Amino acid sequence: MQHVFGYTIVNDVTARDVQMRHSQWDLGKSFDTFCPMGPWVVSADELDGRHTRVRCCVNGELRQDGATEQMIFDFPTLIETVPRGITLYPGDVIATGTPAGVGMGLQPPRWLQPGDVVRIEVDGLGVIENLVA
Repeated sequence: MQHVFGYTIVNDVTARDVQMRHSQWDLGKSFDTFCPMGPWVVSADELDGRHTRVRCCVNGELRQDGATEQMIFDFPTLIETVPRGITLYPGDVIATGTPAGVGMGLQPPRWLQPGDVVRIEVDGLGVIENLVA
């Protein structure tokens, strides 16, 4: 954790239809506009991102709400695992994943549509809001 500079909000957008058609899932996460971040970075001495809360709303409807302590992989595990296959440099960002509630996991699945507004809020970090084009 001594290598963590700080924390920001990442809207980890995924085109599930593309992701599911390819054995390489990165393609579904790599389109232009698919990783908005911000609105700023809060330094690690001001916030311990391992102990905060993440919420995501679509058009005002709460879809995801969870504590970072409940993530499948904790931050130290991610920091240890990622460099096994990806060289990390100062300033690199590691996206941690999200709480339960992604559209694919809902019954029935609910996909983002053009015109939808996605709002992500992280306690201690603020809010990022994006329009789906």
